[in-house]
Amino acid sequence: MMISEKLSAAMSAQVGREFAASNQYVAIATYFERESLEKLAEFFYRQAEEENEHAMKFVHYVTEAGGMAMIPTIEAPRHDIGSAENAAKLSLDWENEVTRQITALMDQAVKETDYLAQDFLRWFINEQLEEVTTMETLLKVIQRAGPNGLLLVESYVAGRGAAHEE
Repeated sequence: MMISEKLSAAMSAQVGREFAASNQYVAIATYFERESLEKLAEFFYRQAEEENEHAMKFVHYVTEAGGMAMIPTIEAPRHDIGSAENAAKLSLDWENEVTRQITALMDQAVKETDYLAQDFLRWFINEQLEEVTTMETLLKVIQRAGPNGLLLVESYVAGRGAAHEE
């Protein structure tokens, strides 16, 4: 086995958190869809898919390293979104928490001198910079637009989506 039981268990817990993040982003997406803000809904549905992919990366890594991926109970998402600003704040808070969790996993891998795990986790460390920055920017744009300017936010998100697809 190339991964310790402790790190395997910690990464399995992260699988649950990534699936929970995916579910939370689906809940946020449905809020925007109900509000007829289709571009914001699409943005969060994409975020949900990405978080699901992250969970699966952990599952495959743990399994390939000889550990047993134990999928924990998944925390239910919040549905009390209430506003675009609340959705963005919730997302930013979530991404900051995930950053702390990934950092703790890296700390454990360093403590165990598990260089394979460190290499694997480095991708997530870099990914979290992008995730936090994206959510910080979205929150600022939503705050600047105000509750009556959400169609401007839709245009902003639509323009970013086209830029990311190139």
